[in-house]
Amino acid sequence: MATDRKPAYEGMLGERVGFYSGNGDLTAGYMARPVGPGPYPGVIVIHEVFGLVEHTKEIARRFAARGYIAIALDLYHRESPGGPDEEIINALRQSGGIPDARIVQDLHGALKTLRAVATCSGKVGCIGYCSGGRNTLMFACNSRDLSAAVVCYGGRVVTTELTPNQPKAVVDMVSNLGCPVLGLFGAEDQNPSPEHVARLEAELTKHGKQYTFKSYPGAGHGFFADYRPSYRQEAATDGWEKVFDFFGRHLK
Repeated sequence: MATDRKPAYEGMLGERVGFYSGNGDLTAGYMARPVGPGPYPGVIVIHEVFGLVEHTKEIARRFAARGYIAIALDLYHRESPGGPDEEIINALRQSGGIPDARIVQDLHGALKTLRAVATCSGKVGCIGYCSGGRNTLMFACNSRDLSAAVVCYGGRVVTTELTPNQPKAVVDMVSNLGCPVLGLFGAEDQNPSPEHVARLEAELTKHGKQYTFKSYPGAGHGFFADYRPSYRQEAATDGWEKVFDFFGRHLK
């Protein structure tokens, strides 16, 4: 016998938010969350080197549509509070980039902000692309509060080019990794190259860490970025399936 059923309410809220970094500085990001009673796990989204562009906000909304509270933090907020400014970002990169210590503190602030949302379950994951992939792994090695981390073609994880702002290679932090990691890479990428991916995998294995890696033939750097020529639909589609499966198992 057929019964009349009202469809479940669907809705989300997306807005720019301010929050405090772990060091007390006021910074900012974009939060997207389901409108409902929850509880929902949280996800920190770390942007590429280009800053908090619209594509990154769309990623946050994509997570919200799947039942996550997502915050895409703006790592350039102090230098470029009006949004991504190519000239400012290039000057910042040429001067040595953002200090790793500040990035970790900003990520701690984003995590605390997610947990303060009344409908958050308390479990938080992190995902990053390009330099954001590097920063995701770095944060996972410098925090005990993450439940899962997804590294999407994180560049400069393996490097000997150290600077005052980046005094230690992330691959050398792996012994302190505190959560499972999913790594998604392009087989044609050179930053990280297949050799870099193999080196990272060897370190993870050496220290007995829980991880899953997938490399996509025919894909290079930035294959998730559907607004750039680097986009590879087949790899990105499969990658998203793996991301939601991974976070579903570790966060939900």
